[in-house]
Amino acid sequence: MRKPIIAGNWKMNKTAKEAKEFAEAVKTKIPSNETVDSVIGSPALFLETLVNAAEGTELKIAAQNSYWENEGAFTGETSPAALADLGVDYVIIGHSERREYFHETDEDINKKAKAIFANGMIPILCCGESLETYEAGKTAEWIEGQITAGLDGLTDGQVSNLVIAYEPIWAIGTGKSADANIADEICGVVRKTVEKLYGKEVSDSVRIQYGGSVKPENIAEYMAKENVDGALVGGASLQADSFLALLDAVK
Repeated sequence: MRKPIIAGNWKMNKTAKEAKEFAEAVKTKIPSNETVDSVIGSPALFLETLVNAAEGTELKIAAQNSYWENEGAFTGETSPAALADLGVDYVIIGHSERREYFHETDEDINKKAKAIFANGMIPILCCGESLETYEAGKTAEWIEGQITAGLDGLTDGQVSNLVIAYEPIWAIGTGKSADANIADEICGVVRKTVEKLYGKEVSDSVRIQYGGSVKPENIAEYMAKENVDGALVGGASLQADSFLALLDAVK
């Protein structure tokens, strides 16, 4: 039985004060991590504030990005070693917005995954297709390619422990969403790809999230599906009450 994981992705929102207020509002109300892993993905500016506020609680903190080198002349980038030193638990990589706006490649994302594991954190590796790809009936082929490239060179143990988030690009921030059957089908493609690469034991262990206009009102539909182990949530994670409602729906 895979433990559910709900991860909020704040994107480029909030101030340090607002981030601290959010953590204070939710930290004593988070369900036991025996039933669900509760994660907030924050801009780098607020990570230390959130890690300190969440200390001793069930709330886990994720960075929204990382570079693949620990140090060097990479102005503006974030070191995975520094993230680990702060006490960050997860790092979101390969989000469609990073791929589209900042031209990140599958090779970049693979290097980041290796660096994140090397520093004792867990990647949340995103994959997803455009509306054009979806309507052309090429989603499975596209997703398999992203997963194969993103996991290249990782060990069985690493893949068993990482999180993969399927986010159809056409359902991010649009109000549209892939229904629960579509989400289950494509998360199943992810799992079958992992099985092809690493075997059934690993594919049975890896946790796969769905992301794309997930809200407290619809999360139960997704979580009822065999291949959906959680959600990567944008807008519905920005308010404390909404985030807690997501967790209550799956605990």
